[in-house]
Amino acid sequence: MNFGQDLKFALRSLARAQGLSITVVLTLALGIGANAAIFSVVRGVLLRPLVNRDEEHLIYVRQSAPGIGSENAAFSVPEIQDLKQRVKSLSAFGDFSTITFTMVGLGEPRQVRAGVVSGSYFEVMGLHPVLGRLITAADDGPNADGVAVLTYRFWSTGLKNDPTVVGKTIRLGRRTATVIGVLEPSVPYPAETELIANVVTSPHHLSATMVTGREHRMTELFGRLAPGATLESARAELRAVHAGILKEHPETYKAKADFRINAVKLRDQITARARTVLWVLLAASGLMFVIACSNVANLILARSVRRESELAIRAALGAGSGALRRTLLAESLVLCVGGAALGVAAAGPMVAVLGKYAARFSVRALDLTLDSTLRWVGVVLAMGSAVLLAFVPRLPSVYGSGGIGLSNGSARTTSHANRRLRVFAVTQIAASFVLLAGAGALLKTLLALQAANPGFETRNVLAVDVPVLAFGKTPEQISGFYREVRRRVQALPGVDQVSLANSVPWRDAGNTGPGFAFSVEGRVRENGEEDPRAKFRSISPGFFATLGLPLLAGRDFTDADTAAAERVVIVSQSLAQRFFPKQQAVNGRLMWTDSVMKFIGVDPVPRRIVGIVADLDDEHVEPSPMFMVYHPAEQEFGAGRLLVHTRSDPYALVAPLTKTIRELERDQPVERASTLEDVRAEVLAPTRLNTLVFGGFATVALAIAVVGVAGVLAFSVSGRTREFGVRLAIGSQPRHILTAVLTEGTVMAAVGVLAGAAGGFALARFAGSIVPDVHVPGALPIFGAAGVLLTAAVIASLLPAARAARVDVMEALRSE
Repeated sequence: MNFGQDLKFALRSLARAQGLSITVVLTLALGIGANAAIFSVVRGVLLRPLVNRDEEHLIYVRQSAPGIGSENAAFSVPEIQDLKQRVKSLSAFGDFSTITFTMVGLGEPRQVRAGVVSGSYFEVMGLHPVLGRLITAADDGPNADGVAVLTYRFWSTGLKNDPTVVGKTIRLGRRTATVIGVLEPSVPYPAETELIANVVTSPHHLSATMVTGREHRMTELFGRLAPGATLESARAELRAVHAGILKEHPETYKAKADFRINAVKLRDQITARARTVLWVLLAASGLMFVIACSNVANLILARSVRRESELAIRAALGAGSGALRRTLLAESLVLCVGGAALGVAAAGPMVAVLGKYAARFSVRALDLTLDSTLRWVGVVLAMGSAVLLAFVPRLPSVYGSGGIGLSNGSARTTSHANRRLRVFAVTQIAASFVLLAGAGALLKTLLALQAANPGFETRNVLAVDVPVLAFGKTPEQISGFYREVRRRVQALPGVDQVSLANSVPWRDAGNTGPGFAFSVEGRVRENGEEDPRAKFRSISPGFFATLGLPLLAGRDFTDADTAAAERVVIVSQSLAQRFFPKQQAVNGRLMWTDSVMKFIGVDPVPRRIVGIVADLDDEHVEPSPMFMVYHPAEQEFGAGRLLVHTRSDPYALVAPLTKTIRELERDQPVERASTLEDVRAEVLAPTRLNTLVFGGFATVALAIAVVGVAGVLAFSVSGRTREFGVRLAIGSQPRHILTAVLTEGTVMAAVGVLAGAAGGFALARFAGSIVPDVHVPGALPIFGAAGVLLTAAVIASLLPAARAARVDVMEALRSE
């Protein structure tokens, strides 16, 4: 008989066992489809080459100051100039500053995130236009015309691929610029932007504070390796040069800040945030495949034991072990190919779902589709599974004492078969335990974050971006505009309170960096002690009332706190208690000592503290005490975020609010209207997605494991029918048999939990040595996962146990 005949025989044989065939195909489809989809996402995000020319020579340079909590301190213009002059292993540098413009001239007025770059940027990055041209060295200098390049995503989605956009003049803040081109589709790093403009479009970039301020850091740096240079040699030279710069400017680089420099390949930097979650997701899908294969192996083994009589007869008629194994391989191949075909078909929709999930961590996951070359993953997994499953059953022997009685054609469950069934069931439970413990840890984190009380009103507070429209306006006119916005919005029906701020809680987290150094009047520093740091906020009168934040002492800001009035501040409770322990903070004086302040236009003069307010942590969902200093918006920074406390549905206010503001200024952008409750939910979305995805894996794994335990016990009971009959015949109680089968299932689950705990701990330690973000789950998720699995095993054991306890004694004794 050739293999083609084996396949025909396998199809006929499996057609007579439709229930088993469908179960095996669906289980394999789940395992193979999940793995093919995950492989496609991992390849698309982590392994796919960038479109940038000669990307292997393209690096990202990062400066950090972990001593002051700054993981990315960026670079100042003087620092970039020093590196350009001294570093020889990099042939060219490209710089990129992320800023926000209020843009008018392309559809609705809107606030856009933009990059400001020098003329070398696109050449260094190795990018090309799809329309027009890109910014070059000819666009550098204070006398150059303002020009802008649109990013492909903004052009294609926001402007519907409009080919006439090149040549149009737009307003960007206080300046105008001409659209000169559209960038090819590429990874938007370091920030997702709508456009990239030359330096002259940003007056701040031309100011003396930007050009000469060594501590005014707001620029990301990229470079190209020089011929013959390697990443390691460039990194070593950068660190040596950087160390020299630190020594030359000790007043700028404080020892406590611990300034460092590092260089990595651009692709590694782009994928850094997604790498951990995708590799963990790949491991989870691998565990799913192990569980699926173990369950299928159980089913195949159980079926082969039931077919031992048939196989023994074939052996007795002359079939060799090779022929018998080929028969099993044919059946496994039919099942696995069917599972692979269904799995690959399901992988496409899975990629779409997982791509949306991965896009939370990397823009490279946007618009992912199933990689056609990875369809072979399904084929490889199917072939590997088929071979594995073909060799799971042990072939029967006609002459063996433990197997087959040819006289009656009956089959008994051998201890060897039972052991192998239990091994596969334990494997499923162990893998399920790892997934459940991981999902439990994520669920615990999510519940803790959702239960955290922010300490201020969120449900009825609407946050709206109303960015500064500075074109042709004086600072006084801008202040007058925002005062009038507050007055008119306050008069709208359903409005309780209106205020302005320079940031929206959570949504604008981190915009002001790790905080600024300050001191309080009368406090003497210890030798070598650095000034403490606090967050800086600009707000209008009524801000605390809008959020329902209690003022603990002193007064709120008023409309009299203008730019011409005395400089005043309000401080958080933690700051007041820490630096004014034995006296009232009100009427005390605070001054900013951070040298960065002079670069952003904040006067370092002493400011009188006029109030103390309860702590507000507007950066973390799980709040903690925070040093915060509030300034009147008309004295410092200004404010482009409108906060409105309403008595009814906040979203019903969006249309009249927008109409009211546009009556004051026709081109004024009014954007991103959202309640603080929904802003908080958006911040929690990645954590919630993690929990849902890994929880889904764990739930499916648990279901398969439960079926596996039930199947093993059911098979065991069917093979021990005579034993149970004999035990009942000599006086054993049904409850004893019930307890014995339940104990058997519980022991299997306990062994699986212990194996999973040991394997999971070792896996987490190994992964943690490579990826620092991977940690062993806490005690609660571990014990919770163990409890769920043991409970599920007991439930799965109930039906086989009840069946064993109800064995008919006479039928059992006649069964052999």
